[in-house]
Amino acid sequence: MSTVLWGEDTEKRRDVSLLYLIKQVELAARQALEEVVEPAGLTALQYTALTVLQRQPGTTSAQLARNSFVRTQTMAEMVAYLLDQGLIERVRDETNRRQYLLSLSAGGRKVVESLSAPVAEVEGRMLTGFDAAESDLLRASLLRCRRSLSEAPLR
Repeated sequence: MSTVLWGEDTEKRRDVSLLYLIKQVELAARQALEEVVEPAGLTALQYTALTVLQRQPGTTSAQLARNSFVRTQTMAEMVAYLLDQGLIERVRDETNRRQYLLSLSAGGRKVVESLSAPVAEVEGRMLTGFDAAESDLLRASLLRCRRSLSEAPLR
């Protein structure tokens, strides 16, 4: 892998590893997301966890950790914080009394909804210069890459 400055010609940019570019996009997206969610008292990872719960209410902490890209121990700390903030609720799983199921609280839904437009704006900035077909192709390509690296379905 070579180090290439962004201003250099296209030929040299092809020498940059795709994994490196993906990581750079992830870091830039995370920083932009942090700036948007910080006024709500959240980190990007906490916001991600809340959006996972929005899509999948009744998730265990272990499932939430996997779908939020954090370790189980980190998720345990995050769950404690989100519970303290009143953003999530925890109920005992009736089918497995040893585990709890997590869902957004009314306050959590309100916070996620309030951040929807600013987060969409970040995504819009990221896709500046892309037309709808290019955006769709990027999404499909990234999903395909993820499936190739993991058998787990995207949630």
